[in-house]
Amino acid sequence: MLTTSVAEAAECLMKGQVLAYPTEAVWGLGCDPFNQAAFLEILRLKQRPIEKGVILLASQMSQVEHLLENLEPHYRQRVIDSWTQQAVAERATTWLIDAHDEIPTWIRGQHPKVAVRVTNHPLCIALCNAFKGFIVSTSANPAGLAPARSLQEANAYFNSDVHYLNGDLGLSQAPSRILDAVTGEIIRA
Repeated sequence: MLTTSVAEAAECLMKGQVLAYPTEAVWGLGCDPFNQAAFLEILRLKQRPIEKGVILLASQMSQVEHLLENLEPHYRQRVIDSWTQQAVAERATTWLIDAHDEIPTWIRGQHPKVAVRVTNHPLCIALCNAFKGFIVSTSANPAGLAPARSLQEANAYFNSDVHYLNGDLGLSQAPSRILDAVTGEIIRA
């Protein structure tokens, strides 16, 4: 299925289906993070080991605020500032944050932390809002290949195995950088 309807795309996620969609810099694959079967389908499509974990993508602070409550105030503010003061063309930042018990182990992989990003990409914001929560976000590509940067590239990788929400990529030239919220360690530059 190919759609430009955010409501239809959110419905796919609610039905446990995998969705390819444009993000800030590359196309992503997403699903309901609490639907293990959908998540395992993403791993199968990407040929990705479960140990690696994935990113949770949110549209607004309220969707992930509970994940930030155990951070020291200055670390919490650094995370919030990176999401709220980011220019549209600027590279997005994903933060590793201690995972709450509510975050499924398959999302974290072998890690005690979960990768979280609040997006400023209008289509991703609309999608998370329509879904009423955060979603899985991992690059749309099989392991070892370059992330898809167009609908055509995503379709060439996954064909009819996924649903597609057509739209434009954001203005960022590179996938989000990943930092540890406490140590500041750069995981992905």
